[in-house]
Amino acid sequence: MGYNCVVLVKQVPDTKRITGQAMNEDGTVNRAALPAVFNPEDLNALELALQIKDQYGGSVTVIAMGLPAAAAVLREGLYRGADRAILITDRRCAASDTLATSYILSCGVKKLNPDIVLCGRQAIDGDTAQVGPQIAEKLNLPQITYVETLVSLAGKAIVAKRNLGNGWQEVRSQLPALLTVIDTANEPRVPRARQLMKCKSAQCRLEVEAAAQNAPSVDVDAVCRDLKTRGLLIEQWNLDDLKADLQWCGRDGSPTKVHRIQSVVLAAKESKIVEPSQSGIDTMVHELIVDHTIG
Repeated sequence: MGYNCVVLVKQVPDTKRITGQAMNEDGTVNRAALPAVFNPEDLNALELALQIKDQYGGSVTVIAMGLPAAAAVLREGLYRGADRAILITDRRCAASDTLATSYILSCGVKKLNPDIVLCGRQAIDGDTAQVGPQIAEKLNLPQITYVETLVSLAGKAIVAKRNLGNGWQEVRSQLPALLTVIDTANEPRVPRARQLMKCKSAQCRLEVEAAAQNAPSVDVDAVCRDLKTRGLLIEQWNLDDLKADLQWCGRDGSPTKVHRIQSVVLAAKESKIVEPSQSGIDTMVHELIVDHTIG
């Protein structure tokens, strides 16, 4: 018996390269100021889905919501072994908080009717860990959060081990179910060379249209038909395709409001150079003990 898995992935700004231009004045993230990367724990969720496919059969579909540039993480999903990629993109999704985002994604998941929905515990550009559980609630699905190990999967039952920080818990659930996956669950596989060569030209329609602006003779419809024939067209859904209620989308559907942004600069009052030798380290440790900085 195979299992149809849907993995929700996100393209996020690389928070390891934060600059003073990382935030806009209205409190939203200035994504243009930072390099974009595949959300790390979403890679762990994708790896778990691929492991399920390898062991039990079935398929893996990756879904991302965002601008056309988010197709980059969908291509990476295909490189790693996903079977299908879908981009939810619509200007009316702009400024969605977790509540609106989870509503829009739940509409997409509902269209696919999967056995297992997987996503990373949280995204590094928000750290809320809310979207996965909110999707489960909206779809009335049982959820297992903080998944570290898949213990068993048989028929319509799944058992997973959760990492609670100070211990573990095994949880059994009926399918369909939603799992949020943490970074210690596995080591994501690297993109496969054969898949990379096969899928490197995968594109969504908006990407084809953008490229055609510099080549007016290009027939966008013909290119998309060719990509679809070769299984390389990244599907593109908007809010109309999802039959989404617009009052729950974008800024109108987002009750979260940023009251104020405060830039905090930590400046050292004094500094001391430590000699890079054993005696220098011993002296530093002694001074820290004397000052009761360490015990």
